[in-house]
Amino acid sequence: MTTGRKIAFLGAGNMARALLRGCLERAGLARDCLAATDIATTPLLELGSELGIRTFEENAEAAAWADVIVLAVKPQVLPSVLAEIAPQVKQQLLISIAAGVGTEQIASALAESTRIVRAMPNTPALVGQGATAIAAGSAARSEDMAEAEALFRSVGTVVRVAEGLMDAVTGLSGSGPAYVFIAIEALSDAGVRAGLPRDVATKLAAQTLLGAATLALESGEHPARLKDMVTSPGGTTIAGVAALEAAGYRHALIAAVEAAVARSKELGKR
Repeated sequence: MTTGRKIAFLGAGNMARALLRGCLERAGLARDCLAATDIATTPLLELGSELGIRTFEENAEAAAWADVIVLAVKPQVLPSVLAEIAPQVKQQLLISIAAGVGTEQIASALAESTRIVRAMPNTPALVGQGATAIAAGSAARSEDMAEAEALFRSVGTVVRVAEGLMDAVTGLSGSGPAYVFIAIEALSDAGVRAGLPRDVATKLAAQTLLGAATLALESGEHPARLKDMVTSPGGTTIAGVAALEAAGYRHALIAAVEAAVARSKELGKR
């Protein structure tokens, strides 16, 4: 992110807070270059005091101050927020994390020349391990994409996709943490059933998923190859894998993503 650029977060929920901390702790941005607004005044003031950033009571005031505006409000609130800031949006870059809302929808409430980048982060961004996809609106420039990428890189990994693929991103990485949490819970339950204390079972389950994911990312090996490395002929792992296949484990994950993608498309039509 360009030093000295002023970034205003409209909405100060969990994701905005994660990004603000990422800007300060990992991207090294100055506190006086960051600001936030929120409908809840008391938590907003507490956030401003905690992080030492500027706060605004009015979205329009924050938009006029900023060089970059991050739309971090709920999708159902976004139209009213856009109406508030429209007179103030001139040359600013807008970055939206409002799920299911396309860049054309946002641009229709502003000037057609407004530069917009759409992003879909996920909740592990709260601990700096997020997976975010970003897509360029029709007026966005290469430097806008680079600025958005730098912002989300402060809370994890970033990939660039065509906007038409954002529903797929939502179904996979946006909703994906829930699938993983269910897997951790189920593995923990299995450990308890086998006699392990709950805290030990949960720690082993969560670390196993973390370690496996890290190995997949850092090794660059195909997941099937990594699975084969663990699976000895006639051993315990192949017995477990066979049970997973019999239960439709692979199909269930694919179906979960497909269902979430379909729902994302439905919500985007509203």
